[in-house]
Amino acid sequence: MGILTRFAPSPTGYLHVGNIRTALFNFLIAKKSGGKFLLRIDDTDLERSKQFYEDEIKRDLEWLGIEWDLFERQSTRIDRYKEVFKTLKLQNKIYPCFETKNELDLKRKKQLNMGKPPIYDRSSLKLSKERLKQLEVEGEKAHWRFLLDSIKIKWDDKIMGKICIDLSSLSDPVFIKEDGQFLYTLASVCDDLDFGITHVIRGSDHLTNTATQIQLINILGGKIPSFGHHSLLIDVSGENLSKRLGSMSIRDLRSSGIEPMALNNLMSTLGSSNSPKLLHSLNEISEYFDISKFGAAPTKFDLKGLNLISSKILKDT
Repeated sequence: MGILTRFAPSPTGYLHVGNIRTALFNFLIAKKSGGKFLLRIDDTDLERSKQFYEDEIKRDLEWLGIEWDLFERQSTRIDRYKEVFKTLKLQNKIYPCFETKNELDLKRKKQLNMGKPPIYDRSSLKLSKERLKQLEVEGEKAHWRFLLDSIKIKWDDKIMGKICIDLSSLSDPVFIKEDGQFLYTLASVCDDLDFGITHVIRGSDHLTNTATQIQLINILGGKIPSFGHHSLLIDVSGENLSKRLGSMSIRDLRSSGIEPMALNNLMSTLGSSNSPKLLHSLNEISEYFDISKFGAAPTKFDLKGLNLISSKILKDT
């Protein structure tokens, strides 16, 4: 089986340069190896997901020349997620919780005031069958948490090297919200296993997600993909880029006259030990691209540098 990578944006806002960096990394890894690249729209949040944003995501990728070989949409796979939910429930690996957001916030504040880490205390596991039945009769809606094992999860990260995360230091993650919405971790693992994703390259803010996902993959009997976690981009003021704020959106860069190959050139080396080169096609960039040359420290994105590269490309054409 060849390499299959994916880019999985949520259609809840415009893509920014940080998102495109992740998309480009996954695309280049697939292209360099003769593999395939999947575009998956993570739209389980039906309230916030919009067709308009999905169209804009596709437009941004097409503008950059990032072509997808396969396409999937999570909202069409809800029945599959329900099957996995039933499997986890039968294995007692997922449990109902009834705390409100305010109650959880109070618990976290109390733990912090006591100098303790704000980890969920699993109080819902102590509810009797009678109490659970009573809550159900009263019409209370549960959110469902994944029961983490008290083990250390280790993997050899493609960028960060050897990683070890103690699951006992994490809160049991919520897999399903009170309204029945399946959240990222469960849905993403189902998709990666079912579609045969071989490599997952994403931001370093997903490290703990990866540890949780590896436990879930093991429970479901799947093959663990190769993971790589790249640095996060920050702006000149040191703030993380945010798609919800429209910070450095691809839409705005496109309308400002930036050359798409300028962005591809910059993103393919920014944060790496590779020297920048002015290349004129994604084929050339894929040959020069090396994921092992990247680091995990926050990387500054400077719009002036992008404008300079764009100007050079325009002079060459």
